[in-house]
Amino acid sequence: MNANPASTANPPGQDGAGTGASSSGSPTFSPLYQQIKGLITQSLETGEWKPGEIIPSEMELAARYKVSQGTVRKAIDELAAENLLVRRQGKGTFVATHSEDRAQFRFLRLLADDGAEHPHVSRLLECRRLRATADIARQLELKPADPVVLIRRLLQFDGETTVLDEIWLPGGLFRGLTLERLSEYKGPLYAMFESEFGTRMIRASEKIRAVAADPAVAEQLHVPPGFPLLSVERVSYTYGDKPVEVRRGWYVTNGYYYQNDLS
Repeated sequence: MNANPASTANPPGQDGAGTGASSSGSPTFSPLYQQIKGLITQSLETGEWKPGEIIPSEMELAARYKVSQGTVRKAIDELAAENLLVRRQGKGTFVATHSEDRAQFRFLRLLADDGAEHPHVSRLLECRRLRATADIARQLELKPADPVVLIRRLLQFDGETTVLDEIWLPGGLFRGLTLERLSEYKGPLYAMFESEFGTRMIRASEKIRAVAADPAVAEQLHVPPGFPLLSVERVSYTYGDKPVEVRRGWYVTNGYYYQNDLS
């Protein structure tokens, strides 16, 4: 993609702020760096710069968008804070990827009581295609009975079964995803979704509550029915705030806690 600010509704063109009209007819204020951030995000979304690749320098982007280098830097700062880009001292700025070690615990927030991020082992239980229930269809913005993929797996920390996950994905985006393919892939699920299906998880919204284990969940987690668990319900989004995953997890928190950093 060769984004051209002059073709946008509110072209950058100069280092100030763009002004557009809202649906009510009153002007709206859009800082210039936000416009540049939007153009860079468009290039990420269309795959002009792929995960793990270096993007053009601030000077090159400034020339491309006809703005100052400081404006580009501010846009990149925000994208780096949102984990879409990664700055590497002396090397440049790269498109973030779920394959990096630093990214693997971004969405898995379970820490040991000593605060360490312990490595885990994933054991797949099933992967199958089925029709979306009304609830899953609503959360994924699909039509009822649209095809979805269901993945069920266990996560083991230090040899102990700690998490049971149910993961629901839009069938249209994940054609060809099978249990065999999942089993052969070595790496985090999100890295596979990114590299093999072109779907990158950008952000997630979670609901967390305490629950008592029902018999089916208790059996998988090797705890008695009624055992206290942490329930985490997540909807993950890709570019354009499009929901692409519903995940329901049950966590045994003996020796662990769930950490979220708020800003």
